[in-house]
Amino acid sequence: MVPRIAVPLVCVLVVSGLGGCGGGAVGGVHAFAVQAVAAGVPSLAPFFDEKKGLGQDATVRSMPVRGSLQQGDTPGLYGGTKKPTVCDVARLKRFLTDPANRRKAVAWSDVLGLRTGQIPGYLDRLTPVLLRHDTLVQNHDYEKGKATPYNSLLQSGIAILVDARGEPAAKCSCGNPLRPFNGDANRISVKFADGTKKWNGFAASSVVAVRPAPRKMERLVLVDVGDPNRGVRRPVGTTGRSDAAFDTRTRHPVPDLAGSTFGEARRQLVSGGLAVGYAGSAPPSDDARVIASDPPAGTALRFGEYVTVSVAGATSGGGTSTPPDPTGPTAPTGSTGPPTSSGPTLEPPTSTAPPPSTSTPSAPASSPASEPPRTTSTPVTSSAPLTTTPTTPATTET
Repeated sequence: MVPRIAVPLVCVLVVSGLGGCGGGAVGGVHAFAVQAVAAGVPSLAPFFDEKKGLGQDATVRSMPVRGSLQQGDTPGLYGGTKKPTVCDVARLKRFLTDPANRRKAVAWSDVLGLRTGQIPGYLDRLTPVLLRHDTLVQNHDYEKGKATPYNSLLQSGIAILVDARGEPAAKCSCGNPLRPFNGDANRISVKFADGTKKWNGFAASSVVAVRPAPRKMERLVLVDVGDPNRGVRRPVGTTGRSDAAFDTRTRHPVPDLAGSTFGEARRQLVSGGLAVGYAGSAPPSDDARVIASDPPAGTALRFGEYVTVSVAGATSGGGTSTPPDPTGPTAPTGSTGPPTSSGPTLEPPTSTAPPPSTSTPSAPASSPASEPPRTTSTPVTSSAPLTTTPTTPATTET
């Protein structure tokens, strides 16, 4: 008897949005519809008037990644700058607590799983950063008194606020709330429309979706987007005035990971300021047994460089073998990243637990429930190359 395999029919809900912080109508039943959002392009449906200077994007070329799902404490994930006011959090707080803007405040807080009275305290715990990768998020426009969710790809260089676990929480220039992208990051259809042209350097290898760090971080360790040799230690909940610089050129050896679980290997690498890479469409499960790393143990790497982990399998969670990529570079050119281990130029590790299997933070008061409003797409069950559907000819975005 031949067993029957149930194959679900999956469709993607077509939604409409606006440009900048928003997006245009997108569609396609073969993949997750994603609206591209370029740095510096204003929104047509923002929560906050972008002409008032709430946030400032930068020009940053997207860095390649080794695995489309990265956790919020990944070394080198986010960038910083010497400018202390990338995002005016105090102004956003005044705006959302102004009784004249109560309707927007209700919509904003609902997205993040908060009550309006929790907004000030929540904003105090957010930290402004600059994206170093083209990053998938669930974005929200403000239309007809409500927050309208849609999937979007934020260009590297966009200023955002992140929570204590490194998850995107708001887009600085317009204040629009952000939640995790819950689709398949390897199966998306990106649309460039409504003033957003395909930017120079866009590539599937640059796209990343962020999952929460295992534990709350005391500080974010960033890479200066203007000087990759300069790192920035930024305490969580500060805007840049308390930054401390460090040298990202200091090298640390790859630890011997053979025999450890993937979860244990990840903790060792992150605590040493190294990013965790993997092959395939999803990271291995935490209990998958590590058999090798690329580069091998003892190799000296700069902060934020990738170590691709190969595992033999897993006892739970469906982990499979993910051999390292023998042809790819060890790390992106000029790649640097935040140290989190102890040492003369490093901070002690601030995240030591295995990565969770979902993106649900611990509590709304410190990191709101991550279950977003109704999503605009439904996961598909097979993998396919990332595709784009530009509506205008590819040009260079400056």
